[in-house]
Amino acid sequence: MKPRKALMAILAGFLLAGLLAACGSGANNGGSGSVSAGGPSADAGGAQTGGQEENRSGGQQGEPVVNIYSARHYEVDDVLFQQFTDATGIKVNVVKGEAEELIERLKREGASTEADLFFTVDGGVLAYAKESGVLEPVTSPVIEENVPARYRDKDNHWIGVSTRARVIVYSKDRVDPSQLSAYEDLADPKWKGKVLARSSSSLYNVSLLASFIALKGEEASEEWAKGVVANFARDPQGGDRDQAKAIVAGIGDVAIMNTYYIGLLAHSKDPEEVKVAERVGIIFPNQETDGTHINISGIGFVKHGKHKDNAVKLIEFLTGKEAQETLTNSNFEFPVNPAAERAEYIRAWGEFKEQELDFDLLHVHNAKAIEIFNKAGWK
Repeated sequence: MKPRKALMAILAGFLLAGLLAACGSGANNGGSGSVSAGGPSADAGGAQTGGQEENRSGGQQGEPVVNIYSARHYEVDDVLFQQFTDATGIKVNVVKGEAEELIERLKREGASTEADLFFTVDGGVLAYAKESGVLEPVTSPVIEENVPARYRDKDNHWIGVSTRARVIVYSKDRVDPSQLSAYEDLADPKWKGKVLARSSSSLYNVSLLASFIALKGEEASEEWAKGVVANFARDPQGGDRDQAKAIVAGIGDVAIMNTYYIGLLAHSKDPEEVKVAERVGIIFPNQETDGTHINISGIGFVKHGKHKDNAVKLIEFLTGKEAQETLTNSNFEFPVNPAAERAEYIRAWGEFKEQELDFDLLHVHNAKAIEIFNKAGWK
């Protein structure tokens, strides 16, 4: 080989080695990355990293940050986080995943965690996070003014941000709504072959049944579950929106759904989904007895969080009137702040009586609810 060619080969080898080393040092290390507000969203299995390398505090060196582990997967959350950053200069980093996985991760990480806040749906999950010892109390006069005590943990380990109701949805074409006034009606044999529902693995259904156990006892709850299973139009499948679509397709006549899914259908970019929302009605069950089951989304300060002041500011922001109205107008959840006005679309549903139940009981009766579903044959 001629000297010049040999020299070029050696230089090329050094260049290739340098490029490989750079690629290795910049790789994503599993689910430990973070997503900044306004950056790419993360899948449930773990977050992706944003466009810039971040230090262990979750932001550029010296930059004010707050780090969230979130089990919520709604676009409006990213909008709110960006609004908070714009207003305060505090960067919001988000790691997304399933609630139980995030709680286990917090337990494993202990004092080394980078998380400041845990954000999730379901009062039972929030109670489990508290029981697991990964949260600590957070207090603020602003938070106490924004959020009534009913929507806060009694020890302030978590703060409610929004609620949703689990209701009966029916075909406007085939069902007389006067025939339905309670969850118990869905177990009446006259609805045989007409009831639609999600799987028993759905946390929404588990918490609904857990609320029945708390209010009515195990025996009555099991009888209800068996009665509903006997009336299924098909085996449970799909999400909440799929139940409404199945009603319109004529597969069944009535379904159990969360209210905000109807709002999302009605405001979908897909004209067919809008038509689905127009062809179904909503009944808030048990207005003469226990009230309609509601569940809550909440946020808690992580026990070993490093940025508590920033975390408190974010909770205050999320529960403030402006953010609450952004949330309800975008995701059609019910605001917890009484000063916030509900979205016009859901105001048309009117006021309704809510179940008066300690959200901790959704966790207390979770295992029994799953057992009852299995005994009833609710797949």
